[in-house]
Amino acid sequence: MQNSSLSEVNQTVATNTSTHWWKRLFAFIGPAYLVSVGYMDPGNWATDIAAGSKFGYQLIWVLLMSNLMAILLQSLSARLGLIRGVDLAQASRETFPKFINIPLYILAEIAIAACDLAEVIGMAIGLNLLFHLPLIWGIGITILDTFLLLFLLNRGIRKLEAFIFSLVLIIAVSFFLEILIVKPVVSEIIYGFIPSTINGEALYIAIGIIGATVMPHNLYLHSSLVQTRIIIRNEKNLWQALKYNLIDSTIALNLAFFVNASILIVASAAFFKAGYNNIAEIQDAHQLLRHIFGKAAPALFAIALIAAGQSSTVTGTLAGQIIMEGYLSLRIRPWLRRMLTRLLAIIPAVVCVLFFGENNLGRLLIFSQVILSIQLGFAIVPLIHFVSDKKRMGVFTIKLWMKILSWLVAIIILTLNIKLVLEQMHEWIVTAGEYTLYIYWIVIPVLVLCAFVLVYIVLVPLVKSSLERETRTPHESIKGLDFTSAVHYQKIAVTVDFGKMDQKTISGALKQGGLQASYYLIHVVESANARIYGKEAGDFETQADIRNLQRYADELNLQGFHTETKIGFGNPRETIAQIVNELETDLLVMGAHGHSGLYDLLLGDTVDKVRHAVKIPVLIVK
Repeated sequence: MQNSSLSEVNQTVATNTSTHWWKRLFAFIGPAYLVSVGYMDPGNWATDIAAGSKFGYQLIWVLLMSNLMAILLQSLSARLGLIRGVDLAQASRETFPKFINIPLYILAEIAIAACDLAEVIGMAIGLNLLFHLPLIWGIGITILDTFLLLFLLNRGIRKLEAFIFSLVLIIAVSFFLEILIVKPVVSEIIYGFIPSTINGEALYIAIGIIGATVMPHNLYLHSSLVQTRIIIRNEKNLWQALKYNLIDSTIALNLAFFVNASILIVASAAFFKAGYNNIAEIQDAHQLLRHIFGKAAPALFAIALIAAGQSSTVTGTLAGQIIMEGYLSLRIRPWLRRMLTRLLAIIPAVVCVLFFGENNLGRLLIFSQVILSIQLGFAIVPLIHFVSDKKRMGVFTIKLWMKILSWLVAIIILTLNIKLVLEQMHEWIVTAGEYTLYIYWIVIPVLVLCAFVLVYIVLVPLVKSSLERETRTPHESIKGLDFTSAVHYQKIAVTVDFGKMDQKTISGALKQGGLQASYYLIHVVESANARIYGKEAGDFETQADIRNLQRYADELNLQGFHTETKIGFGNPRETIAQIVNELETDLLVMGAHGHSGLYDLLLGDTVDKVRHAVKIPVLIVK
C-alpha cells in the first residue's frame, strides 16, 4: 500500500459541499497558486532582468512559450495526482528500478538545492535593498523561515494557500505599478512576441528563462497538492476535478507570466533604452531604478523581491519533502528537512559573497536557473509516460494530440539543453588549461551517466506493455488480517518514575498480561552521581528510588502478580532500551511524558527515542 503524499494535509479540503459551480471551483482553487510562486521566484528576476537589459523585448516570446509549456505540464502533473492518487516521485519509484531511481532522486535534490539557492539570494538582496542589511546577515536570516512552513502547515493547507496568495498579490500589484512608472511603448512589446533566432548568450539566457519558468520541482509539487482535495472517486467527479484544476492552473500561471513579463518589460524600458545593456545584478537594477525614476520604483521592486523569495521558499520546502518521501520512502522531521535544504543553499551563497564578491550573485542566480532547466527532462519524460499509460490511467489517459504536444515540448527542452551542454563543454575544454583532466575524468563521466538515465526513461517505458513494477513502501503490504488468535504477552516491561502516571502505566500493563505474565518494573536514576558512578552510586536519590521501586513490586506480588525490579543509571533513553533488550520481553509499557515541542528539546523525548531503539511492541499510556 502506497503512503499518502503530504499525508498531514492529504484529503483535508472538502469539494462537494455546494451545488453552486463557482463554490466548487473555489474549493479547488489553491494548489496552482502554490505552484505559481515557483514561476516568479528571484531566479526568474535575474534571467528576466538580464534578458530585458541586454536584448530588449526580443525574448518575450520565450517567456510566452515557457508559460504555455508550464500550463500543459502542470495540467499533466495535476492529472497524475488526481487520477492515480500518487505524486510524480511515488510513481517513478513504482515504475523504475533502483539503479534509475537513485540518479533521478539525486538530480531532483540538485534541482531543489538550485531553486532554494535562488530564493536565499533573492531574500538576502531584497532585505539589503529595503533595509540596507548586509548580504551575509540577510543570508543568515533566511534560516529562520524554516519554521514558517511548519506553522502554516499546522494551521491547514487553506491557510497556507491564503498566505501564498497574499504574497503573489503583493508581487503582481508592485509590478503593475512599476509598469505605470516606466511607461513602456506597447507596440515594441507586441513586436517582442514574434519568435526570432537565438544563439550564444541569448540562448544561454533563454534556457535560463525556461529553467526559471518550467521548474522541475513544481511538477512533483503539483501532483501532490491536488490530493489535498476530498473527491468522490467516480468518473463524473474526476472529470470535474480535472476541469477545475485546469482553470486553477491557467489563471495562476498566467498571473506568473504577467509578473515575469513585467520584470522583462521594466528592465527593457528602463535599462535597454537608456543604453545599460549589461545589467545582470538585481542590485544594479534597483540602483538604476532609483537613479532614473526616484524612490517609489526601487521600493516596490524590493518589496516584491522579498515577497517572491519568501513565498517560493515555502513551496520549495514542500517539494523537497515530496521528493524525499516519494523516492526513498524516508520521512524525517519537517524542520530537519527544511534546515538541510536551506544549508545546501546557504553554503554556496556565502562562498560566493566571501570569495567572489557580492557583484557575482546575479551570475550565480542565472546559473542556478540553467541547472533547473537541465533537470527538466528527467521530470518531464516520466510524467508523460505515466499519464499515457492506459492500464493505470484508464479513460483519463491523455489524448493523442496532447501526447504529441507533450513530447514536442519535451523534445524542445531536451534539444536546447543538449545544445547548451555541448557549447558549455567546448568552452570549458578550451579555457580549462591545467584543469582539463578534471573535465575528462569527472564532468564527462557524470554527463554520460545522465545521458544513460535519460535514454532509459525515454525508451524503456515505450517497449513495456505497462509501466508497473513491485511497489515498495515503508510498510509491508497488507495480505489479510487474522482475528482468530489473541496475542498473549508472557514478559512485560513497565517503566515507572514515581509520578502520577505510574498508576495508569502499571494498570495498563496488567490488563495486557493478567496473572499469567511476568512483570519487570524499570526505573532509571538520573542524578548527577548516578550518571558518573552508575551502579556504584550511593546517593540519597538512588537509595530512595530503589526502595520505592521495591515497594511497587511487593504490592503487586501480594496481589498475585509475578514482579521483578530493574534499576538503571544515567540516560533513560539509552538505559531503558538496553534493559528491555537484555530481558527479551514481549511488550514494553510506558507512560506518556506529557510535553512536546520546546519542552522536548529542554526535557528530552524519552518515549520516541526508546520505541525506535527496541524491537518489541510499545504501549504508550496517557
